[in-house]
Amino acid sequence: MHTQKPALTIALACALVVGVAAQRGGRGGPPPDSKPTPPADARIEKLKQDAAAEADAMRVFTQQMVDQVFSYGELGFQEIETSKYLTGILEKNGFTVQRGYAGMPTAWVATWGSGKPVIALGSDIDCIPQASQKPGVGYHDPIIAGAPGHGEGHNSGVPLNITAALAAKKIMDREHITGTLKLWPGVAEELVGAKAYFVRAGLFKDVDVSLFAHVGNNLSVSWGGGTGTGLVSVEYMFKGESAHSAAAPWRGRSALDAVELMDVGWNFRREHLRLQQRSHNVITNGGDQPNVVPQNAAVWYYFREVDYEHIKELRAIGDTMAKAAAMMTNTEVSSRLLGSAWPQHMNKTIAETMYANILHVGLPKWDEADVTLAKGIQTELKQPPIGLATQLGGMRGGLNPADNMGGPSDDIGDVSWNVPTVTLSYPANIPGMPGHNWANAISMATPIAHKGVTAGAKVQAMTIVDMLTRPELVQQAWDYFRNVQTKDQKYVPFVGPDDKPAVWMNAKILEQYRPEMRKYYYDPAKYKTYLEQLEIKYPTVRATKASKNH
Repeated sequence: MHTQKPALTIALACALVVGVAAQRGGRGGPPPDSKPTPPADARIEKLKQDAAAEADAMRVFTQQMVDQVFSYGELGFQEIETSKYLTGILEKNGFTVQRGYAGMPTAWVATWGSGKPVIALGSDIDCIPQASQKPGVGYHDPIIAGAPGHGEGHNSGVPLNITAALAAKKIMDREHITGTLKLWPGVAEELVGAKAYFVRAGLFKDVDVSLFAHVGNNLSVSWGGGTGTGLVSVEYMFKGESAHSAAAPWRGRSALDAVELMDVGWNFRREHLRLQQRSHNVITNGGDQPNVVPQNAAVWYYFREVDYEHIKELRAIGDTMAKAAAMMTNTEVSSRLLGSAWPQHMNKTIAETMYANILHVGLPKWDEADVTLAKGIQTELKQPPIGLATQLGGMRGGLNPADNMGGPSDDIGDVSWNVPTVTLSYPANIPGMPGHNWANAISMATPIAHKGVTAGAKVQAMTIVDMLTRPELVQQAWDYFRNVQTKDQKYVPFVGPDDKPAVWMNAKILEQYRPEMRKYYYDPAKYKTYLEQLEIKYPTVRATKASKNH
C-alpha cells in the first residue's frame, strides 16, 4: 500500500495530472472549483489505510472471483451461474441476500449491517455476444467460436465491490461503526434493461450514497453531467399476411417490407436530427423463408440523446415512422420497451472524496509481461503501442451540457437521478481497444485485471469508510443533489407501470452455447489462475518489434 502523500505532493499531482479517458468518460483534470476532499482526522485516515490494507490482503480471493465470473461469460438476463456464485460468497460472509429482485431471476440485493448511512455498491455482470476470447492472448483466439464473452470487462466490478465491502465490514466490526452495506448487480446492462426497474422496486429508497464501479483503463472519477447519452430501447413488431411469394404475392402483406421502409425512412431522417443523437438498429425477425411473404417481422432500435426531452422526441419520431411504414404496407404495428437509461449526472462531493483516495492508492505497478500484452494487442489492432496507463486519470467535472455531443449510455444514469452517485473507473483493461469486442476481453482474466481490480477495491473501501465516518460528506452530497443537480430537472422514468424486464432475451443463445462453455468454467480448487487452467503462457503475443521493445 502506498503511504499517505503529503499535501504538497497531492496539490502538484492535481496541477500536473493529464486526464486519460476511461472506456466511458472524457478527458481533463479537475476544474478550478473542484479539488480532492481534504483528509479527515488522523483516526479516520488510519481506518481508511487499514481498509485499503485489508483489500490488498485479499488479492488472491479477488483474482479468483474475477477469473470465475470471466469463465461463465453470461449475457444479459441469463447471468445464472454468475449470480449464484456471487451471492454464495456474500451469504458465506454474513450478508442477507434477496434473490429474484424486481422480477428478474438473476437480480439480487445483498445487505449487511444496520442503521445509517446506507451505502449501495453496484456494478454490472453481463457480457457481450460473440466475444469469447482466451485471456492473455494478444490476438483473436476464441475459447469457443461464436460464444459470448466478457468483451467489456463486466466480470470484474462486483468482485471489486465484494472485496471492498468485506474490507470495510472488518473495520466496521472492529470499531463498532454503524451503517448498512447494500450490494447489487447491474443485470443486463448491455441491454440497459434493469436499473430503472431496480429504482421502481425501491432498491435505492433508503440509500444515502451510491458507489458504482465500471471497468476502464485508468483510476478516475468524475462529477456533474458528463459526455454520453441516455436512451430508450424499443422493438417494433409488424404483422401482415403470408402468401406464396411466387404464385400469389399480391395476396400477401409483407411485415418485412414495413421493417425495411421504416429503416429507410429513419436513415433519411437521420441527416436532419441533432448532432448529439445516436441511433442504431438490428432486424430481430426478418421472416421465415424467401418463398413465404413474411407475416411477422420486427426491428429493434436504440434511440440515444443527451437529455430527457430529446430522448422522448426521438422515440416519438420512431413511433410515427413505424405507423407510417405500417400504413404503406397495410400491416399492423405494435411496440415494446426493452430498456432505457437516463443521461448520467454524478455527485460532486462523493467524486472529490473518491478522487482523494485515488491519489492515495495510485496506479498498480505493471510488470514487463503486462506491458508486453498491452502493446501486443495494440499493435495487432494497428493502434499506437502505448502500453498501460502510467499517470493517473483526472477528475473531470462540471461539463456544460451544451458541450456534450453524445456518446455511450449506461443505465446507472437512472440511479444517479435518484440518489447521490459516482462511478469509479478502474484500470483492468487496455487502452486503445474498440469496446464491445473480443479484444476488450484479453486482459480481463490476467494480472492486468487482477491488479486493477485490487487497486479499485482499495479506493472503494476507503471511500466507504469516509462515508461511514464523516456525516458531513453525506450531507454535502445531498445538498448538491437537491440544490444543484435536481433543482430544475426531476427524474421521470421512461419505463411505465405496465412495462416489465425483458427477461426472455438471450435465453436461446445461452441454451446453444452453455453446454460447451461449462467445460471451461474455472476450477480454483485445481488451478491458481484461469490462465493456468487454460494452459496459456502469459503473455502470448505475435512476435513484433513493438511487443519486444518497450
